[in-house]
Amino acid sequence: MASTTILDAPLTMQPAGAAATRWAGTTWTVFVLLFSSACIIVGLLWDISWHMSIGRDTLWSPPHLLEQIGAASAGLACGWLALRTTFAGSPEARARSVRFWGFRAPLGAWVAIWGALAMIFSVPFDDWWHNAYGLDVEILSPPHIVLLSGMIAIQMGAILLALGHQNREGNARTRTFAIAFAFASGAMIAMVATMLSEFLLQPNIWRIGLTYQVAATAFPIFLVATARAGRLRFSATAAAAAFILIFAGTQWILVQFPATPRLTPIMRPITNMVAFGFPMLLIAPAFVIDLVHRRSRDGANEWATAGAMGIAFLAILVAVQWPFTRFLVSSPLARNEFFLAERWPYWTEPGNWQTQFWSPQPGTTLAVALLVAALLAIGSARAGLWWGSWLRRVQR
Repeated sequence: MASTTILDAPLTMQPAGAAATRWAGTTWTVFVLLFSSACIIVGLLWDISWHMSIGRDTLWSPPHLLEQIGAASAGLACGWLALRTTFAGSPEARARSVRFWGFRAPLGAWVAIWGALAMIFSVPFDDWWHNAYGLDVEILSPPHIVLLSGMIAIQMGAILLALGHQNREGNARTRTFAIAFAFASGAMIAMVATMLSEFLLQPNIWRIGLTYQVAATAFPIFLVATARAGRLRFSATAAAAAFILIFAGTQWILVQFPATPRLTPIMRPITNMVAFGFPMLLIAPAFVIDLVHRRSRDGANEWATAGAMGIAFLAILVAVQWPFTRFLVSSPLARNEFFLAERWPYWTEPGNWQTQFWSPQPGTTLAVALLVAALLAIGSARAGLWWGSWLRRVQR
């Protein structure tokens, strides 16, 4: 008898009663994971703003607590789902689950459970690390790597769980889970942008070729995979919009709260929480990726499609980011609570460097760097097509 994988369960229309039971019994876990994803990325952005504004924090600071609420919510919800599926699940629910150590649950639930355990374990690990070695001097310390791995796993769990329902549903609820998938993808993009913030989120660096190379490597894979796997007409655009809403919305709220630095040196007065920066305008290249995907024919050469998507992504990104970052760096109109320009950490000394592009490259060097970025974008888009083809078949 042929073995069953997470990909080969057929898409079938379900009776109305069975669909209603499935909706009431398991699908709420998708929305719990979306809540967990939002808590994690908001907590992470809050944590970074806390360090930029206040400096010193504790194990029980509000951003840390919000991150752990996200971890606990995901772990408890998915753990309950595993127990319910194992001991009280219907034959259909058990057939559409993955077995692990004798227990059964959807694939996304297992990924999220692992992520929750990693995040929770990172708390005593990080506390021990600080007691042994003092304050962190870099973001990627071993405890933080464990923490970030757990965060990414929960985001991926939300993506897989939403996709499983989207790909199985044969009625109007498909759109609900398609929107949930787009939101989960946007949260994942926000997580990646935060992790790569050193290379991406400061507008002063958008004349350096490395910045475009990092963006061309990191984001087409997610946008293209979302466009291919999603059931919305503009899934990648919706994911990019969710990214901007999560990223900017969090900071629009944070900058309203007072803050006072508590760790020297204090080089500039801080009275409110410092913003992390306005997000990249990924919605423009995402929209073009959706258009290219909709126009591509079934059976078309994947490398040709990836080439079109990768080149379009980079061309549109340069077209929108180049003037937008000029606006953020030099225009007084950007220095407000909407565009969040000129919001610097308390330990930086004021100077003319704030309104200048850093190490701009000569035209020829930048042209070569952008050519490399185009090749990286094509490779990232090709990986996104492969990954999206796999995601659109996930049903467990």
